Amino acid sequence: MNEVAQIIATLKRQLKAQGMTYREVARALRLSEASIKRLLATERLSVDRLAQICSLLGFTLAELTQDAAAAMPILRTLTKEQETLLVSDRKLLLVAVCALNHWSASDIISTYRITRAECVKRLLILDRMGLITVLPGDRIRLRVFRDFHWLPDGPIRAFFMQAGLHDFLDSRFEESNDTLQFAHAMLTSAAMEQLWLEMQRLRAKLALLHEESAAFPLSQRKGIGMLVAVRDWEPREFAQLRQAVAIS
Repeated sequence: MNEVAQIIATLKRQLKAQGMTYREVARALRLSEASIKRLLATERLSVDRLAQICSLLGFTLAELTQDAAAAMPILRTLTKEQETLLVSDRKLLLVAVCALNHWSASDIISTYRITRAECVKRLLILDRMGLITVLPGDRIRLRVFRDFHWLPDGPIRAFFMQAGLHDFLDSRFEESNDTLQFAHAMLTSAAMEQLWLEMQRLRAKLALLHEESAAFPLSQRKGIGMLVAVRDWEPREFAQLRQAVAIS
């Protein structure tokens, strides 16, 4: 549901909550009942008309839009089917990733080989998926929580593991902002739990910095990748030297 539809739905909900009929609204606005029904059905109410109906209900247009915004669903993740759709169209995936990184439509078009029509078409798909809201002028409003993430075993993670992980690690990590640190340890279950919590805090910190950086123009921001991985592991060369376990 787009932003206009959400405002109209909120208005209808308020009318029903207060027991106000379309006939009463039509009489107050000096219109026919059929006209009110048509305006609400086609979502073609002007700002003045919206403000008049809000006044009838006893609140302001600003309060209506705030109520509508609060009712808009906010995503923490997509469904497997939605992620599959993104992976099936590289330009759709590109536009989705750029939008999540607070790029404007103009930023996307000026940076990549994608036309405005192609970009807007994909923005509207993302709007229908609930990931963003497309505003007038092709502006983009995110509809995700700060900790939005791809499904752990979903199509997007699989795509980046297959197509992106080797590309990410194929570097000497010698640039000024590059860093690769590797450590090995032997931990108890309690220590592993503490480490997991620290990893969650690091991910939350990255999300916060990402949000704060969105206030700066694209020219002052750089895309980064952060890989944080922990698993039960022993180098294969070491494992091959282990003593054989006797079977009794």
